[in-house]
Amino acid sequence: MGLCPRPRASGFTLIEILVVLVVVSMLVALATFTLGGNSKRRDLDNEAEQFFLLMQTLSEQAVLNNTEFGLVMAEDQYRFLVYDQQTDSWQPSPERMFRSRALPQWLVVTKYLENDMPRLARDSDSDSDSDSDSDDDRRVPDVVLFSSGETTPFELEFSLGSSGLAQDDYVHSISSDGVSPIQWQHPGKAGVEGE
Repeated sequence: MGLCPRPRASGFTLIEILVVLVVVSMLVALATFTLGGNSKRRDLDNEAEQFFLLMQTLSEQAVLNNTEFGLVMAEDQYRFLVYDQQTDSWQPSPERMFRSRALPQWLVVTKYLENDMPRLARDSDSDSDSDSDSDDDRRVPDVVLFSSGETTPFELEFSLGSSGLAQDDYVHSISSDGVSPIQWQHPGKAGVEGE
């Protein structure tokens, strides 16, 4: 009688399965940590890009339509105005693209504006001391985009807020010297993107 070779069992052992599960779970945790840590930066990049593209579009619309547009920056929102020559006042832009937009709470926008530049509308604070003037009656934009293609000089810096993720070196800067096209300085990049 000859010895029959014993058939070899096929499959994986419990140890092999556990090792594979540990390796896969470590890779998933690493991917989640890597991608999750930069989500605020991606959101900041998207907000700055959206704002830059809106400003470029508004500048082009000002030239094409021979109309002055304005930008009002508040702590929690920004909005675009159009200058009405008949009423000598700034009115909200009727175009849906240029509607008022809320800023996320984690976003900090630092304004550097030229305060002594000429304005197109009278500031009602200097015309009357009445407390009955509403904010809508005193619309004066922080930045004016003229129909000639020029703007009032400005620089706006977009950065992460005080949510514990604030990093001083990660700042988007959107600016214009008043004559040159609007430019966007990306964080960590030496070059500037413009029109």
